[in-house]
Amino acid sequence: MTSRSTEHSLDQLSIDTLRLLAVDTVEKAKSGHPGAPLGCAPMAYLLFHKVMKHNPGHSKWVDRDRFVLSNGHASALLYSSLFLSGYKVTLDDLKSFRQWGSRTPGHPERGHLDGVEVTTGPLGQGVAMAVGMAMAEKHMAAVYNRPGFKVVDHTTYALLGDGDLMEGVSHEAASLAGTLGLGKLIVFYDDNLISLDGPTELSYTENALERFKAYHWHVQRVADGNDLEALEKAVDEAKAETGRPSIIAVRTVIGYGSPKAGSNKAHGEPLGGADVAATKKFFGFPEDQNFYLPADALANWRQAVARGKDLEDAWKEVFAGYAASHPELAAEFERVQRDVRKAGWEKAIPRFTPEKPMATRNAGGAVMNAIAEAVPELVGGAADLTSSTKTIFKPGANFHLDAAGRNVFFGVREFAMSAAVNGMAAHGGLVPFGSTFFVFSDYAKPAIRLAALMQVHSLFIFTHDSIAVGEDGPTHEPIEHLMALRAVPGLTDFRPADANETAAAWRLALERSGPCFMALSRQDLPVIDPAAHDVYAGVSKGAYVLQDAADAQIVLLASGSEVWTALGAAKLLGAEGVRARVVSFPSWKLFEEQSAEYKGSVLAAGVPRLAVEAGATLGWWKYTGGDGDVVGLDRFGASAPGATVMKELGFSAEHVAARARKLLR
Repeated sequence: MTSRSTEHSLDQLSIDTLRLLAVDTVEKAKSGHPGAPLGCAPMAYLLFHKVMKHNPGHSKWVDRDRFVLSNGHASALLYSSLFLSGYKVTLDDLKSFRQWGSRTPGHPERGHLDGVEVTTGPLGQGVAMAVGMAMAEKHMAAVYNRPGFKVVDHTTYALLGDGDLMEGVSHEAASLAGTLGLGKLIVFYDDNLISLDGPTELSYTENALERFKAYHWHVQRVADGNDLEALEKAVDEAKAETGRPSIIAVRTVIGYGSPKAGSNKAHGEPLGGADVAATKKFFGFPEDQNFYLPADALANWRQAVARGKDLEDAWKEVFAGYAASHPELAAEFERVQRDVRKAGWEKAIPRFTPEKPMATRNAGGAVMNAIAEAVPELVGGAADLTSSTKTIFKPGANFHLDAAGRNVFFGVREFAMSAAVNGMAAHGGLVPFGSTFFVFSDYAKPAIRLAALMQVHSLFIFTHDSIAVGEDGPTHEPIEHLMALRAVPGLTDFRPADANETAAAWRLALERSGPCFMALSRQDLPVIDPAAHDVYAGVSKGAYVLQDAADAQIVLLASGSEVWTALGAAKLLGAEGVRARVVSFPSWKLFEEQSAEYKGSVLAAGVPRLAVEAGATLGWWKYTGGDGDVVGLDRFGASAPGATVMKELGFSAEHVAARARKLLR
């Protein structure tokens, strides 16, 4: 490749500084991805230096433009852009890239480094989270803006690569974004014709832009990724298109300027000393200097600091006028940004009386609608299952037809739904939820994991929680799902036994700050008498004694619908003179947060324990001990009426009592 002239324009010098800073970052770590930063630096420079409304001095300014690096392996590009722009990122942060305890992990992680909006790396999820961010902006603008006061008016930008577009979640998310008309979503597509294994023609030959046209996106192509003027023109045209999301396909050269340019060898490994030197020579930079920062380039980049402050100060003036004209609305806006509920909101939560059994999915829907006015920031929907999961506000507007509406019809897109929920939560100002059948949490699992990794306030509402689903059979009957999600660090689980435990779960899910999921029943269940039990206090501790016996001889532990099976077994045992304690166990996560003393008081050390749950037995031995037992399922379910399936597979009071007797011999 011919050497570039040493005569740089200031823009070009700034772009090349970004390129080589990222190269040195990867080289010092001896690990990383230099190819994308070399090819994509002009796009990053354009966004951070010229286009985006952001304030490096205050990365959490609520009306900032958002940037999502969906191809998270290009993290050195993002970290270097943040450093050069003047965020709270140091040169030492870059030099400790991918090292133990550093703030610059291999893929961007929300909360680790100033300016990183979301955790990316699992390809495809970044663009789906960007869709969620654009949804949040559109909704909040409709709710809070008033004539003369645009307090919510920002754009979501994303950078993605071929790998993102190969992943199915990006297809789901792009389809949803087009349907919703997210005009403030602008995506750059790094179209470099290379993936990790080699040329994209090996595995990816469709016309991606035609696909996006079919999704109702505004589509553009920039023929040369180094043409800053063409890139800026494309952004201007994208911003002028207010009724459709935009994608700009940019033809770049992976590893541009290096001896490995245009090759998959530039993708996922350091260039190596000789090739780094050759790359620096190509750009006219000192070959023997690492982390070289030309003064003019750094000063040019750092203009973002003063510019960002001016932008936020101007917004503050608008907001001050807004607060004077609309004080209640302004106070509400500030409250939801802090992710705190209205004072006394919990008083709207209903109490259910035991006169009539109720499915916990129905109880969940009743709670949602009861608190709708008290918690206006609660927004979401289901993957084409609102009539089954009961997760719909009645009355309530459809977000697609009215951006102020809180009912989102996500379509049969469980993965994109959950990732978009994460994007909405990361955006701030909302508590979003997504819902589907529990068995389809398999489709959502990667996004649930990222919610936990980011600790965003995402809620996942799952119904049809066990083999009691019945006739739909084993394809629709979750077995391993509860344990799989309980194993996710930082994710709060709720499997309530009745309507009042469901109400408590909703309250706790809204009081906590991290992600939560609920597993709710399709079938009707008896209702715990709230006059006899402080259900909220019990659920808040994860497990509690629901029915006790003096000097209990056995402890029955159960969650969800099986609590009633355990109570039935305790009654049978009691008739035989066996004293049984029944523990309702709605949340392992909350129980693990309790003191050793509390745990001991519930589990009754030295007393045999039998766990009962219509799911995988794996994990329960932690609480039953090796001398205890578990009535569970380590097989798939069956197609028959739900009550029949439960009985035939061992979830009857008689079977549980028989297993208890064996422990007492």
